Amino acid sequence: MQAVEINGGKFRAEILVEKLVTYGMMPQLVREMTLDRVTSDISLTPEEQKTAHQQAFQQLGIDADEKLRVWLKQQGMTLIDLEKRAEKSLKLAKFKQETWGGKVNSIFLERKKQLDRVIYSLICTKDFCIAQELYFRIKEGEQSFDELAREYSQGPESQTGGLIGPVEIGSIHPNLATMLIASDIGQVQPPTMIGDWIVVVRLEKLLPAILDEAMQRRLIDEGFSKWLEENVAQQMATFVRV
Repeated sequence: MQAVEINGGKFRAEILVEKLVTYGMMPQLVREMTLDRVTSDISLTPEEQKTAHQQAFQQLGIDADEKLRVWLKQQGMTLIDLEKRAEKSLKLAKFKQETWGGKVNSIFLERKKQLDRVIYSLICTKDFCIAQELYFRIKEGEQSFDELAREYSQGPESQTGGLIGPVEIGSIHPNLATMLIASDIGQVQPPTMIGDWIVVVRLEKLLPAILDEAMQRRLIDEGFSKWLEENVAQQMATFVRV
């Protein structure tokens, strides 16, 4: 059985597998083999292959034969290995588009409320009486939200006069997100318990999500990443060394 020489030692296949498991690298191997499988039937035109190779050289900063020779030696790869890796990246992009591209519109509509962004002002305190007093001062126009947030808020938002955002609705605490969605622009919400804090919040601006090219790429990448993570986890759950 052929052995691989690494760091002065020779290792058979079963020993390499054992070391991959010991070093926690088996999930990465399964991930790469999964990508090999799903891209194996995807073909590239000669022009696409050439483009893939050029993009790989550009990303690696390889602009001369000597740099290419040194890089290949450092990586223990041949030029064919590098070209195959570059082609795999383009094949993977095609796989993503073919698998999730047609689902983007429905995914976007399903998630739009979570993808919308908001800008809001926030005061956080542990004292309900203080929160109530600040709420009435803002409502009556006695002091500005900015001024009171800088003086009384106990979170990092005090450094910005309470102003936060733009942030996606989906990244905000669910209870706070519900309050903001139900608010009108400029409306100050009464003191409300959110987690360990009592908050006073005001919606400043709503920025609806748009299904532009960047959003399409993001949704496709997120769909792919979720699928790959679940696929690898499933394979690792049934992984048995023989």
